[in-house]
Amino acid sequence: MATTIQSDIRSALHVATSTILSRGGGGGGGGGTRRAVAVCSFPIRRTKSSLRLRAFFSSSSSSSNDAVLKSQEKPPICTADELHYVPVSSSDWKLALWRYRPSPQAPPRNHPLLLLSGVGTNAIGYDLSPESSFARYMSGQGFDTWILEVRGAGLSVQGSNAKEIKQSANERSRQMEAASKSMTNSAFPVEPQSTNSTIAFAESETFAVKEKESETMTVKGDTTGMATVWDESRLVMKLTETFMRLSERLSGFLSEGQSKIMSAKLFDQISRLLVDSQLSGRFNDIRDKLLGLLETRQNSSIASQIRDLSQRIVNIIDEGQISVSPPLFDLQERFVSTIEDFQKQLDLIVKYDWDFDHYLEEDVPAAIEYVTAESKPKDGKLLAIGHSMGGILLYSTLSRCAFEGRDSRFAAIVTLASSLDYTSSKSSLKLLLPLADPAQALSVPVVPLGTLLAAAYPLSSRPPYVLSWLNNLISAEDMMHPELLKKLVLNNFCTIPAKLLLQLTTAFREGGLCDRSGTLSYKDHVHKGNVPILALAGDQDLICPPEAVEATVKLIPEQLVTYKVFGEPGGPHYAHYDLVGGRLAVEQVYPCITQFLTQHDSAEDVQIKHSIPGGP
Repeated sequence: MATTIQSDIRSALHVATSTILSRGGGGGGGGGTRRAVAVCSFPIRRTKSSLRLRAFFSSSSSSSNDAVLKSQEKPPICTADELHYVPVSSSDWKLALWRYRPSPQAPPRNHPLLLLSGVGTNAIGYDLSPESSFARYMSGQGFDTWILEVRGAGLSVQGSNAKEIKQSANERSRQMEAASKSMTNSAFPVEPQSTNSTIAFAESETFAVKEKESETMTVKGDTTGMATVWDESRLVMKLTETFMRLSERLSGFLSEGQSKIMSAKLFDQISRLLVDSQLSGRFNDIRDKLLGLLETRQNSSIASQIRDLSQRIVNIIDEGQISVSPPLFDLQERFVSTIEDFQKQLDLIVKYDWDFDHYLEEDVPAAIEYVTAESKPKDGKLLAIGHSMGGILLYSTLSRCAFEGRDSRFAAIVTLASSLDYTSSKSSLKLLLPLADPAQALSVPVVPLGTLLAAAYPLSSRPPYVLSWLNNLISAEDMMHPELLKKLVLNNFCTIPAKLLLQLTTAFREGGLCDRSGTLSYKDHVHKGNVPILALAGDQDLICPPEAVEATVKLIPEQLVTYKVFGEPGGPHYAHYDLVGGRLAVEQVYPCITQFLTQHDSAEDVQIKHSIPGGP
């Protein structure tokens, strides 16, 4: 079974590659019918002691320093009442926060509620439709509800000012919606594609990494294969630039060992172009000299030597182009393609340079600070719910705060299908462990989960159902309306950095999930906190089975944790996403969570005043 699924994963990857390359599609997307006021928030300035934020309200009560946005300016894919952006220290990321205002008819609550999604997912999973919306349900119960989209997910963008951020968010929304329609209407070929194609469609799924300069890189060969002097100079420049980037360790993005792996990979690719020719020996001499230079601290002398050696490589390619040997036919064009693909790979490594600890140490704290500043609970705390990786982030926050002697600022938390240690379970995610090789992560620096699942969806939902097992990973039989399942698959998933997967795979090894250094096991300190926890599991969850959830629950003092498994022997059953969007969640799961949060929301004289957009 495991071999079959791994083979299916490869087939689905080929399908995604073919589709995205042929159509140039984007990431997950989708739409909604809810029309609401759009609100965006951006930073004014940052001081050492605090982060000052400026909000943009479409309300006459806004101060004169606030910009007014019309409701149609909110990205159409966002179905929340408001869309806020919060800056992240030490980066240019602006995290999207979807806000659902509490119902004025509901009882007032003391704390805001923060929702965290799973790995490679966006806010849509919490708001699939008006009838199946966890976020809207909780706001209807009186909670000021916020959904965080971490860096790289959903409508989170990179930008330096309000105009730039708004443009990026709207463009991202259009990409997501267009990709969803493209995947729905596509024919899905299954021919295998190369690793380079995988990188290409990973890039096209997200914002463009950088403008391709293929028009200046392309070598126009004539019948004799001779390149122009201008083409040759551009090749030398590009090759020199590539080696210099490796010498600089990509400005800190690659470790010394990783840089060596990448350098060796490029040289191997060039060597294969010259295989079995008299030129390969000359190239190997240059290769040895370049490897020595790349390990030396960069200076102007080394830069000059790298350029000279790059020129010698291009000269070898020129000689090979006019060779009568058939294997060297179109050598220049193949060489250019090799350099372009390699540079694209370096760009992806730089663009997707984050792991789990970036979420834990930067994204989640920024969201907590912002939400509490906006909602103003008198005790400065908030409630939080995390699904899958979102719950892992909550557990890890409790553990890290206990280890460092800090207050987590949580009044209570709820985890849905989450664990810090999967070793005792038969989680289907163990099939991803072969990807936990650092060299593999450099070869394929991102996993375009959104494109992969969207392209594979027809093969799981239409005869002959060759990927039907995918549906069971997401939802149990008859637990999710087919249209909602389709929307979830096509719209909810994003691209995942390999660095993030590398860290998460430690949860499948002895000791459980560790920090990036490997010295701190998050499960070792989770028992030291004092925050009430509700841990929920689904009886047919193949991704995070009940035994995995229970493994973490057992680490927490009994008086602090409540554990419940949803699903009955004779049905209904709950898979991984049924706790959030299953057809019975609104009747069984949501009330259970509401009861728990209500119990731990009470605080003497601490209430959030319901604020209506446009009101006082």
